[in-house]
Amino acid sequence: MHDLYTRTNLECSRLITQNYSTSFTLGIKTLHKQLRLPIYAIYGFVRYADEIVDTFHDFDRQELLDRFKKDTYLALEEKISLNPVLHSFQLIVHEYDIDRKLIDAFLKSMEMDLTKETYTLSQYQEYIYGSAEVVGLMCLHVFCEGDKQLYEHLKEPAKRLGAAFQKVNFLRDIKSDFDERGRVYFPKVDFNAFTREDKKQIEEDIQLDFKVALEGIRKLPHSSRGGVYLAYVYYTKLFEKIQHTSPRKILQERIRVPDAIKLMLLTKTLVLSRLNAI
Repeated sequence: MHDLYTRTNLECSRLITQNYSTSFTLGIKTLHKQLRLPIYAIYGFVRYADEIVDTFHDFDRQELLDRFKKDTYLALEEKISLNPVLHSFQLIVHEYDIDRKLIDAFLKSMEMDLTKETYTLSQYQEYIYGSAEVVGLMCLHVFCEGDKQLYEHLKEPAKRLGAAFQKVNFLRDIKSDFDERGRVYFPKVDFNAFTREDKKQIEEDIQLDFKVALEGIRKLPHSSRGGVYLAYVYYTKLFEKIQHTSPRKILQERIRVPDAIKLMLLTKTLVLSRLNAI
């Protein structure tokens, strides 16, 4: 009975990932089979927390997030939850010994989204760490499968990859973040007067993150290298599109990578992975 309950809960996290993100689903499917459900569980957890702060505007989001946090810590303590997302997540936290401080930092960043609209540099760095870098570190715990030395060696590249993904998301989602939520994550940037120089400085920062991240991806175990590399090439392709898009257009529409391109990237990555050429 317990095994059936566990499998069913993990399948719920897989379904959530598939419905919310085709790109991450493709990346996860490229991982070794034993790593897929754990990463689905992490994605389901962070996705639901993000959903609370981003979309539940007809409800008391603070109350919902407080309840989600309380239920998260209760699930971790009791090692069970009737919430499928939280039950799946606590299973993976315990199985892969994920540091609780990473969870604390993530939930703190989610809370920042309820009240913060503009960010100082230190607040921006704190938000990036909690909302993105720690998610990379949670996944790294899974990818290293208990190898603490490898985890410590790859911590910085994992953080930089998470940061790069988040910053690209910020550029991609400027319209919805600014128009619908009044958020400006980038310090000292005025989206009412967003210039090419503003955009260029942000892009240079992202390029440095991607450079460090790629060095780490190449050192990952083979079981996870292809899947993480696919997420990397998808985001770098999205980043390239953003780089070739004017500040004005970015403020007007959400930049996307067509599904046909995603499938091409998947095929190319699978070939490189089989040839051990990443």
